[in-house]
Amino acid sequence: MLRILTITSAILLVSLQYRLWFGDAGYFEVRDLRVEVNQQVDRNAELLERNRLLAIEVFAYKDKTDFSIIEDRARSELGMIKEDEMFFLVLGPPD
Repeated sequence: MLRILTITSAILLVSLQYRLWFGDAGYFEVRDLRVEVNQQVDRNAELLERNRLLAIEVFAYKDKTDFSIIEDRARSELGMIKEDEMFFLVLGPPD
């Protein structure tokens, strides 16, 4: 009788330990989820910083008194030049 009780208790203990370590909400699953949460927190911080910089840029574009940011963007991205300026295209050595 004592032997059956011991075996039953051991089986119960092993099955509970299995669920604790390898179950749906087990130790390894929780550890992996914590890693994912930390990665997402880092990603969110990066996106918040990017959004802050974009908000500053939008505010600068809305400033009706200073057109220098628009001029800088037109020059760098669109290759525009002002009147009375001379454009030089410098080519590197041929390949």
